[in-house]
Amino acid sequence: MIEKFKIMDRFYKSLVIISVFIVSHSLYVFFKAPYIGANLKLNEKGQVEIVDLDPAAWASKAGIKKGDILLELNGERIQGINIQLQQDSILKIKSQDGIKVLKVENLIFSEHSLYMLIIPLIIYFLCLFCSYFIYKSNEKINSISPYFLNIFLLFISLAYLSGSASARGDHVSQYLVLLFFISVPVIYLHFLYCYFLEFGNVLFNKKLIYAGYIIVFLNIVARIIEDFYNHLSLFTKFFSLFSFLVVFFISFVTKIVGLSKVKFSEIEYPVKVLIVTNVIAFSPFIVLYVIPYLFLEQAIFSPALLASFLLLVPFSLVYQFLSSKIYDIEFILGRVKYYALLSILPTVFLVAFIILLKEHNPKIYPIQLSIIIYILMICVFYFKEIVDFRFRFKRFSEKYNYQDSILKYTSRIRKAGSLKQMMAELKSTILEVLKVSRAYCLVVHESGRIEMVDDDGDGGLLEIAPYEKDILNAVTEIGKIVEFDKGFVLTVGETNRRKYVIICLSVIKTPKLTRDEISWLNSLAFYTNVTVENFLKIEELMERLEKAEEGNSNPAWLKKLMFAIEEKQRSNLAKDLHDSVLQDLISLKRQCELVLEESGQYPAATIEKIQSMNQNILDIIHMTRETCQELRPQILYDLGLVKAVSKLVAQYEEQCNFQIRFNTGNFNKQLDINMQLNLYRIIQELLSNARKHSNAKQILIMLVNIREKIVLHYEDDGVGIDEELLYAKTESMGLSGIRERVKALDGEMKIETSPGNGFRVLIEI
Repeated sequence: MIEKFKIMDRFYKSLVIISVFIVSHSLYVFFKAPYIGANLKLNEKGQVEIVDLDPAAWASKAGIKKGDILLELNGERIQGINIQLQQDSILKIKSQDGIKVLKVENLIFSEHSLYMLIIPLIIYFLCLFCSYFIYKSNEKINSISPYFLNIFLLFISLAYLSGSASARGDHVSQYLVLLFFISVPVIYLHFLYCYFLEFGNVLFNKKLIYAGYIIVFLNIVARIIEDFYNHLSLFTKFFSLFSFLVVFFISFVTKIVGLSKVKFSEIEYPVKVLIVTNVIAFSPFIVLYVIPYLFLEQAIFSPALLASFLLLVPFSLVYQFLSSKIYDIEFILGRVKYYALLSILPTVFLVAFIILLKEHNPKIYPIQLSIIIYILMICVFYFKEIVDFRFRFKRFSEKYNYQDSILKYTSRIRKAGSLKQMMAELKSTILEVLKVSRAYCLVVHESGRIEMVDDDGDGGLLEIAPYEKDILNAVTEIGKIVEFDKGFVLTVGETNRRKYVIICLSVIKTPKLTRDEISWLNSLAFYTNVTVENFLKIEELMERLEKAEEGNSNPAWLKKLMFAIEEKQRSNLAKDLHDSVLQDLISLKRQCELVLEESGQYPAATIEKIQSMNQNILDIIHMTRETCQELRPQILYDLGLVKAVSKLVAQYEEQCNFQIRFNTGNFNKQLDINMQLNLYRIIQELLSNARKHSNAKQILIMLVNIREKIVLHYEDDGVGIDEELLYAKTESMGLSGIRERVKALDGEMKIETSPGNGFRVLIEI
């Protein structure tokens, strides 16, 4: 094994050195020999005939056409199709217009320079860069498969570079491009075999690799024979393209088999990315050049243009080496498939419009085409919006139905009875959807101290210790996600001094979170934050209630809460009375009135009883309405506190034997409805006590605001009461309720009274 490793090491280093010479030779040919852009063949008469032209190359621009015959090169008769032109060469051509003599010009910097020089050089240097990283990372491992991957990369770049020189008629480059071109899928097949073998998996019989190398050898032999028998040129090209297609198909099948064997392992995702990028890189060349040429004898696009997709291979490797996390290839492929389906109809319509319009008028045609494309793009975007709304997240995969998982999560957390149960549901939801295997819920204190929410012991703290910095970076805002190589951290809740986060880990390197996953996690975080706040408020409320139970008096917040509940119950009772009892009474009164309208049919005594009953019903209706008004003073909600108290004062003046002066002065403070209700109840209770106990003749009520304070002054000339007996027994229940309301409003209450000297109350809030 060590000896084999040394042989591969020497071979790789030698290949790198040889590649430098090959690149130098290709550059020399590129600058010396022009790119003619014409395919030749020997016709039945043994003449060299032009069968195909590159419209952007020199031949087409010089006026050469298909079917033209090459007669002489630099004054010598042309014998075969393997000719190499140089700058300033003289061509003699026979065309339909007669004999032409053309001087060859080398257009070094043209549109072909991008595909034949710049991109091939970029691919070569990127492949060298990748192979260097692979070589360095393999120094400690000493595996065979990295060497085959390096050879694969070098063969790709050299095949592309040699193709540039081959297109200029260089014989050496034609052999090199054939060797590298056919060897690329074979070397890749060999790499896959060795790579999976190192992990204990045998993908296929090794004889398949030997067969691939035999195919490479046969192509070289066919090319040598072609040099002796020019009429076999078409056969050798078909044979080489067919060989490449067969070996590529075999390697594609082995990739699929290999993926199934490494599923759920640490190498699954890197292997998947490598395979997918290779398939995408070679597919345009296969689909748009190899297959059309084999079956139609005509390519859809130039091979030089299609070969530029090979940039994906080194770029993907460089990205994997330099990035700690890689993009989710399944998400990208899902989007590509979705948009590929959406693009079918617009493409068909656009091509149909272009064919129907044609170019009758060169001045108007661009305008017509622009208008049609613009309208079509509007339709495409509108149609996409409809499709996205109809299918939503289901357009890619049911496995990633994020909306459904959010609905399930919200239904689960409704049943949670504690913060731990809610966090457990959050962990379960994330583990079901994302590519992570473990999750821990943490509390980050204001001091930076981290604690576990769940009971995972010291083992969980030890596992998350390397990610402490990432955790602290994530707690700046709700929904913030910090990713690292094997997972991520998500902030899901916060209080004044604590942050709640969940850290998700995997045994393997996880891909980057997709846009849908980030949006889904943010939604989970905001839902969780609301639930966390509710749980914490409930826990805080329970703690306060326990403290209040231990104390002698209820705190102000509890009193305020109790009064709010009381008002809510009063409001509900008033609504029930109005909607049920009052409506029944009104209906009963209406029936009595109908009977009275037919009074001639009944005796006088009966009519008298019905009239009495009708009057009693009317009195009950008035009493019920007054009760509803007392339970829920609607005028307070509609017109405010001052109008409501004014009406209350007017009612008491009608019912009682005292006069009331109600002075609001400069009261213009805007109060919330709870404050208004409590002030209204206080005044109502004071007037009720005056009616029951004071025997007063004059009552003064003042409601004013002084700066930030609200002052309520009550004074009557009644019998008064001894202050020592003020809160004794049942007579004081009204005053006790007033005092509780004042405390609930964080106010102060002062009472001045004595027997025979009236009753005064001063309330400041």
